[in-house]
Amino acid sequence: MQYNFDEVIDRNNTGSLKWHYEDDTIPLWVADMDFKAAQPILDSLQQIITHGILGYTKQTDRLYQAIINWHSSRYGLELEASNILFSPGVVPSIALLVNLFTEVGDAVLINDPIYAPFVAKTKLNGCKVVSSALQEVNGRYEFDLEDIEAKIKKHKIKLFLLCNPHNPGGRVWSKDELKAVLELCKKYQVAIVSDEIHQDLTLTGHTFTPFLNLASGYEHMVVSLTSMTKTFNIAGIKGSMIFAKDKALLKQISNQQRLNDEYELNMFAYSAMQSAYEQGGEWLEQALAYIEKNIELTVDYLAKHLPDIKVMRPEASYLIWLDCSAYADDNQALYDSLRDAKVELNAGISYGSEGHLKMRINVACPESVLLEGLARIKQALNH
Repeated sequence: MQYNFDEVIDRNNTGSLKWHYEDDTIPLWVADMDFKAAQPILDSLQQIITHGILGYTKQTDRLYQAIINWHSSRYGLELEASNILFSPGVVPSIALLVNLFTEVGDAVLINDPIYAPFVAKTKLNGCKVVSSALQEVNGRYEFDLEDIEAKIKKHKIKLFLLCNPHNPGGRVWSKDELKAVLELCKKYQVAIVSDEIHQDLTLTGHTFTPFLNLASGYEHMVVSLTSMTKTFNIAGIKGSMIFAKDKALLKQISNQQRLNDEYELNMFAYSAMQSAYEQGGEWLEQALAYIEKNIELTVDYLAKHLPDIKVMRPEASYLIWLDCSAYADDNQALYDSLRDAKVELNAGISYGSEGHLKMRINVACPESVLLEGLARIKQALNH
């Protein structure tokens, strides 16, 4: 079927985190699309309601097979049901795995900039955060491998929290880049947790590599995290997966999950996950085409009206990293100027010191909404 991504759906007064304003602010911030979910997902949820019994639910063989088929056909990641654990979300899984791989006082390596919960969950587990700044080369981020090795040695790093594809920079790390990181971690026996939640939003011309595909011989120290929620715009239905291939490690993770009682999803999440992976491909293909068109629109608009903004073109996702340093010299003032113009973006400084005077914009919305938001950004920064 043909989906209408131009449809503007009123999300005010729905309890939406993204659309929570009392005025006409346009939110182009949190990673939440303004697109109606795929019809097969909606149908599967409606079937549950129609059936009318909302009892205890468990995973089915069909659900496992849907997950296995999706990852095998798209990424060559070969999984068995025993390699898959369920979690209410990637962030809770990050917290759980920091706890599993470290002791209080240990050092955890992250990149800068990075998705903010990487830092928060590490600190809440009593660990030290050590950051390695990504290097901007020809308009995209690259690892500083010398710095990573130096910090692993100096701080006796126990765990590297990797984000692939990267949030907020949108990099899809190449196989060679990931291999280089893996070799450093193997050399110093550093565990790796790879957040791969944006994998399915990889854009044309780029290839996503699951970290587990490279980890042969080191599977006891590698865990990958992913979810259908970002892919299919169903973040309000909590659910994600933990992938690992080492039996002893899987048992450790499972035991930790049971200690926290975080190993089951609700029946709506199981159903949405299954229908998404079985029948959601058509919706995703159309959504990605629309997102790529919106990315081009944004890049062109900013080049024309705010030419001194440096745009980091994403290789995955609908999130674009903007360097606004030519238009401001204070992070709070930059954020406030946009809010005063009634448009909200994510403040780059929340992703680390490398986010100084940067903003993250979400373009997964109808074109008309995006154009109005861009006009307000133009008004704010030109003023």
